[in-house]
This record gives sequence, structure tokens and C-alpha cells, in this order.
Amino acid sequence: MVQAKKLLGGTLNLRNHTTQISETDAMIKALNKLVRLAIPNTKVIV
Repeated sequence: MVQAKKLLGGTLNLRNHTTQISETDAMIKALNKLVRLAIPNTKVIV
């Protein structure tokens, strides 16, 4: 998690509350993409 915070900045840069929400949403989307990349694709072999 520390590495993700370093990668994404760790703090909000924008001052307006509405833009901070948008910035947070963008960080969450980026973090979700990183998590999806780390999950291996598995297939059931019958």
C-alpha cells in the first residue's frame, strides 16, 4: 500500500472539494487497474 501511495502521490493536490473527489476517483481507478494486473488468470482444466 505504501508503494501505491508513493506512485499515486499520497496527498490531494487540488483545493476545491469537487475536484478533490474527482482526483480521488482517478486514484481509485488507477489502483484498481494495478490490482487487476496482479491477479493471475486461471482456467479450470477438466
